[in-house]
Amino acid sequence: MSKATIGLSATHRRYVPYSHAHYAGNLVDGAYVLGLFGDVATEVCIQADGDEGLFASYSDVQFLQPLRAGDVVEVTGTISRVGNRSREIDFSASVVCRGRPDVSASAAEVLSEPLVITRAKGVVVVPFG
Repeated sequence: MSKATIGLSATHRRYVPYSHAHYAGNLVDGAYVLGLFGDVATEVCIQADGDEGLFASYSDVQFLQPLRAGDVVEVTGTISRVGNRSREIDFSASVVCRGRPDVSASAAEVLSEPLVITRAKGVVVVPFG
């Protein structure tokens, strides 16, 4: 029996290692965040339906701020619509800690307010309703 309800959510946090930087300024590509959205969608599906589900589509993706190596990023997925086999999920990614290479090679700080870097809407499907 499905437990899928609007508002059901999951949150993950991850340190972004310097090995993931692809661009000048230690920038990390947007696909990294989309991968994290997939991970959190999997947990939402497991909680809601006891199945990992399959990611079907994104209807909107907005890259608002950069993600950098040395950041700690928090990703949340929340069910916003429940169909027979589909679940629409609203995603948000925020930087909660940021590396400070301007201070020293290993310096970092906790941000006073999380910095929203990416928002998206996606649809997942599960094998039963």
